[in-house]
Amino acid sequence: MAAFARVRLVMLSGVACSILAACGADGVASPGEGVIVIPAPTPTPTPTPTPTPTGVTPAAACPSIAGPALSDLGTITGPQGTWRNCGFPARFTASTAIPKVAGVIYSLPGRVDVGTDQGATSTNTDVTLTIDPGVTIFGATGVSYLVVNRGNRIDAVGTAAQPIVFTGRGNVVGSADDNTSQLWGGVVLLGRAPVTDCLAPGATPGTAACERDTEGTSNALYGGAQPADNSGRMSFVQIRYSGFILSADKELQGLTPSGVGSGTTIENIQVHNSSDDGIEVFGGRVNMRNLAITGAEDDGLDTDVGYKGNVQFLLAVQRAGGTVGDSMLEIDSNGNEDTTPRQNVALSNFTFIHRANAAGNTASVLIRGGADYRLMNGLIVAPGISCVRINSATTVQTAGPDEAGPPKFDSVNMQCGGASAFLGTSGVTNDQVATIFNAGTNNSSTYVPTLSNIFINGATETGRPAFNPVPINAYFVNAGYVGAVRDAADTRFSGWTCNSATASFGSSSAACTLIPV
Repeated sequence: MAAFARVRLVMLSGVACSILAACGADGVASPGEGVIVIPAPTPTPTPTPTPTPTGVTPAAACPSIAGPALSDLGTITGPQGTWRNCGFPARFTASTAIPKVAGVIYSLPGRVDVGTDQGATSTNTDVTLTIDPGVTIFGATGVSYLVVNRGNRIDAVGTAAQPIVFTGRGNVVGSADDNTSQLWGGVVLLGRAPVTDCLAPGATPGTAACERDTEGTSNALYGGAQPADNSGRMSFVQIRYSGFILSADKELQGLTPSGVGSGTTIENIQVHNSSDDGIEVFGGRVNMRNLAITGAEDDGLDTDVGYKGNVQFLLAVQRAGGTVGDSMLEIDSNGNEDTTPRQNVALSNFTFIHRANAAGNTASVLIRGGADYRLMNGLIVAPGISCVRINSATTVQTAGPDEAGPPKFDSVNMQCGGASAFLGTSGVTNDQVATIFNAGTNNSSTYVPTLSNIFINGATETGRPAFNPVPINAYFVNAGYVGAVRDAADTRFSGWTCNSATASFGSSSAACTLIPV
């Protein structure tokens, strides 16, 4: 108001600004400029207009929830406005729901546990954490992460229009960009399904005596003998800027299902700019569908320690420039090849856009550790690196009732670089890998992509024959095409995802650097 009053009293060359908006910043003289001030009659004040709200305004208080209360941490401000920052308790000890409230954002103060570990042999469900559509939760520190313990559940189900977003503080305050990562830990799901590589010496893999501790954490045990165990539901969820390194060789991924059973639902998940893997699955029996992994700095999908499951519609795109990212698929348990139950995974309808030309694994897909894999209806675009590497003679042999034998490929199309499209290591030759690949149906290692918008099928992809995966497992649908995205009309990944320089999912998806409001 002081500036307004001063403007009313200033007349230059006999011309006065009748309203403030007509003057502009340069038209307001500063004291000491030698202007002549002529007193003028005081007009009737013009009522000050009520400001039009812009962006987010903070809620007056945090909502009430069951069990330990949320902590009112004041407000947090970014380019989109100001939120009431409501901190999660360190542990949810009662089933509760986290509501979508205008002007409220939720934060993880560090490690946040859902319930306590119920043990490998328990059959109950102790605590369920429900997260409503449209909720945003951010890690307040680099070592913030969410742990859903064995015998507890998460029910994080958004919608295509209102996805649930897990992210880091930098994303909220506006400092995140298309190359940001490692702002917080990630989401860890723990279950009671079978695993291998037991902590206890002499424990039999796949039994209740065989359990493990989560990579990068402590007292986050998983494993058991319940293949159909249920750790809850996650759908229409974004996990952004995750994967904080806790110590050497101990990292958290965007999403880490560990010993999670087939009763668990994981679908419509985007992991964006994880500093480690996008998703790493440790054992268990969970099936997954509609996964978008963008900008991962290690592997896209990594599977380990006896995982058996089915995955359909997987899109993985590395950042442009080829400076970060390893394999699109890393199938592990390396060094423990003879352990059973062996990994046995079927993957259908995938598109891999491999841009890192100096990957540590030296191939877009690395299969090792005696794993049994079936790859169907795939597109691999890796013009600067080999496409498939198989490591260890055990991986290409059939020697027992739990082993399905060498990896199998059907309707997989690859554009490869490097010295060879196929690599064999540790007792496997390049020719053996090529023979395994060519033994399948309708495969091509000389595929020339016609993809548009980085990952959308074009004429060549539409013309490639598809494989029906339904006889392999009833979890699959017969999509009738290769790759993860049929054409420009396919909205499978639209709306609930976020856009970046790495991949754009269309106008119905907002930028990853923005918080949904």
